[in-house]
Amino acid sequence: MLLASVNLNKRLGASGARSNLAAWLREHGVKIVLAQEPFKPADRTPPTLGGFAFAGGDGHLASWVSEDLAPPAVSSPAPWVQRIELEWLLILQVHLDAYAGASRAAQLAELTAMATVEKGRPLLVCGDFNLAPRPEDGLFGEETSTFTTEAERQALQQLTQVADLIDTTADEAPVFTFERNFNGKPSRFRCDLALLSDHLTATTTIIMDASVRSGPAVFTDHSALLIDLPLTLQAAEPDDVLFALSELTGDGPAAAPTRREYQPHKTAMSRQTPSPASRAVTEYLTGPLGIKTVLDHGCGRGADVAHYRSAGLKAEGFDPHDDFGWPRPEQTGFDLVTSMFVLNVLPDPWQRIQALKDAASFARPGGHVVVVTRSPEEITKAAADGGWSIHHDGFWSSQAKGTFQRGITPGEITALARQAGLQPAEGAPVLPLPGVCHAVLAKPTA
Repeated sequence: MLLASVNLNKRLGASGARSNLAAWLREHGVKIVLAQEPFKPADRTPPTLGGFAFAGGDGHLASWVSEDLAPPAVSSPAPWVQRIELEWLLILQVHLDAYAGASRAAQLAELTAMATVEKGRPLLVCGDFNLAPRPEDGLFGEETSTFTTEAERQALQQLTQVADLIDTTADEAPVFTFERNFNGKPSRFRCDLALLSDHLTATTTIIMDASVRSGPAVFTDHSALLIDLPLTLQAAEPDDVLFALSELTGDGPAAAPTRREYQPHKTAMSRQTPSPASRAVTEYLTGPLGIKTVLDHGCGRGADVAHYRSAGLKAEGFDPHDDFGWPRPEQTGFDLVTSMFVLNVLPDPWQRIQALKDAASFARPGGHVVVVTRSPEEITKAAADGGWSIHHDGFWSSQAKGTFQRGITPGEITALARQAGLQPAEGAPVLPLPGVCHAVLAKPTA
């Protein structure tokens, strides 16, 4: 799903700029438009953008969504930031103060607080930051600009560190997104940024497009950011539907769109024997790590729980699907929690993070969590052989059943696990599990 973020410098009210923008959006297949300074704040009615529905905002920050998509939830926590919820992804669109460095530093501190409240939810912070993240990102003439203060850079660094965000356009040689002459000298800045959760960088493509501010089809003086996200958005309700089924049945509000139900439990295998992953745990891990108690988190029908018990471990299982018969245990403080082929059947990164948080809650401080997933290579081949359709960052393995699959690398497991308060376990044995991916994680003692 392609999203465009661009500062329009209040030009959307002009028909020529609006026409050029619409043509550029069609050319690239953009589905979501995030605009900083889209039109003059005094203009109360937002300009019409062909093929898009206005999703919310004002002359400071505004959003449009393609007419074929359901509108996202949009709010404005402050005049300089807009909050957009796209399925599992949270976007904070920003236009920081254009004049005062102290104000920008304070706004960045507020952004850090906003990100902290989200407790690890996948995040994109984009827009016009009106600062140079590094000294080389801002030049006045041929000298480093003094416009950005060290306090701002420290506040930006705090935001990226606390929220595990990556400055996605920070190439070794900066590509400037804004250039203008002041007092006879060129002022050049990389100030239009896209800060992205680190675990999403492998599946997200971000391109800086300077064509929007040069040439015959110009419509602004800032470069645009084209952000291709691993998102499948819900379709809009057809205009010709006179009433919804829920109006007749009373099952819910008429405006509630129909959503496909995910049923990850339908991927559970009916095993009569333990999985190779559980056998590797008892053979290579429980002894060296001194494991006495185990919880199999997402245990399915429980074949691996039986294996752990037969190996002399005190083992329990938990699966949220009631029919499997493994209710949530009251006990916590397990030496080891296993998560076997759970993350790869959950349809988005936020659900995976939440599953890891829940798994981690059962481990004792200093305990371990082992995560095993199907590999990207295996899933890519299965998708090609089975004709699976793309959904979010993976595939519907069966859209009729509501089952999803995604191959997950050890690096991605670790990045997701950091959002759940886990870290790689130093010195832990590597499990000999060919064809699948895994990570051994530790729960900090404090």
